[in-house]
Amino acid sequence: MSLRVWLQANRNARRARDGRPTVAFFHPYCNAGGGGERVLWCALRALQNRYQDVNFVVYTGDQGVTGPQILDGARRRFNILLPRPIHFVFLKHRLLVEASLFPYFTLIGQSVGSIFLGWEALTEFVPDVYIDSMGYAFTMPVFKYLGGCHVASYVHHPTISTDMLSAVSERNPRLDNPDSISNNLFLSAVKVVYYCMLALLYGLASSSSDVVMVNSSWTLEHILTLWRAPNRTCLVYPPCDTQALVQLPLDEDSGKKCHSIVSVGQFRPEKDHRLQIRAFRKVLERKEAGPDGRESLRLVLIGGCRNREDEDRVLMLRGLCQELGVADRVEFKLNVPFEELKRELGEATVGLHTMWNEHFGIGVVECMAAGTVMVAHKSGGPKLDIVVPYEGGQTGFLAEDEDGFADAMERILALSPLARLEIRRNARLSVARFSDQEFENCFLAAMEPVMGTLA
Repeated sequence: MSLRVWLQANRNARRARDGRPTVAFFHPYCNAGGGGERVLWCALRALQNRYQDVNFVVYTGDQGVTGPQILDGARRRFNILLPRPIHFVFLKHRLLVEASLFPYFTLIGQSVGSIFLGWEALTEFVPDVYIDSMGYAFTMPVFKYLGGCHVASYVHHPTISTDMLSAVSERNPRLDNPDSISNNLFLSAVKVVYYCMLALLYGLASSSSDVVMVNSSWTLEHILTLWRAPNRTCLVYPPCDTQALVQLPLDEDSGKKCHSIVSVGQFRPEKDHRLQIRAFRKVLERKEAGPDGRESLRLVLIGGCRNREDEDRVLMLRGLCQELGVADRVEFKLNVPFEELKRELGEATVGLHTMWNEHFGIGVVECMAAGTVMVAHKSGGPKLDIVVPYEGGQTGFLAEDEDGFADAMERILALSPLARLEIRRNARLSVARFSDQEFENCFLAAMEPVMGTLA
């Protein structure tokens, strides 16, 4: 109670000084350049346009960079310019939520670490409304019960999902369930108990959120199961820059001499770039040498690097390309500006996305809006929300493994230019529901109950 009284006194003093309320976003990696960051900047832009008499703050763990540099990065990468300045609170202990700090019991370690990081944020600045826009659910009770804030959350991916529980209980090897555990009955049983306890705590932490927004049907299903708050939960698709990308010409590509296969996504392990490279190698193996064969194809991996760990991962991927003999046909483009992304997508024939159970897939939408023929993993958001028929017409392809992705890419390249054009048209028309404007309308409607408390 003493802490709560002290923190609220700080907020009241600040509000008396500023003469207006403040909304704060918790986004420790706001300079990362991924889909989650695009949601952040679009949400800020929408709220600033609607609420002229409210100040806005972003808690970030980015060091060695200034606020204006972060905003300039958002402009370059996402073509987003905020109408008014915002205030950044630079947190010093982002290491507490880094996976590398917790080689074992990573999820609970990061969750506990986020509580301490949230406490640092709260003691630095006490807002009126707190929005967790990056999935750190365990920070919400800190702001709700100690800071006395109204709380909202935008969930990109649940910290723990029922799919993860099923994979462990069935002893199914996955990225988050290595062979050393899946092959051991005792360790699998321990991990099931660990996951169940974490799921229970995760659900308890979620009760602090007054408004819950989720980014896809897949995430909605898991959050309803884990958080059990259907009356506070709504689906708000993330914003994709379809407006700029649909301006790219959509012509028959019969004159193309080189076909590029483009992947858009941060260089994180779950994106499974290794699978993309191996599948591409299989496609090349089936092609003969020459200008119309192997030399006519290239794989372009476009994505953001959040930290040194991601940069090291890119080095390993480059090494894999050398090992498989495809380094001359694979290009890496890191943290590229929006104009370069648009140019690469406009020139591409195939879009590639291999993450299993991708929660949504902004990169998938961007590829489809630009006019590529998409090949995505047959799971999660791409399967349920994005690569779905449009008015009965095909919008892309789905695959599950190395052979499946290679077969799909080969099939696309073998289609006639007219058949590819039909799929590209359907795909472009289907992604209109993921536009910035649609997101802003849904986001503002969802936030209305919380923002109404500021009056």
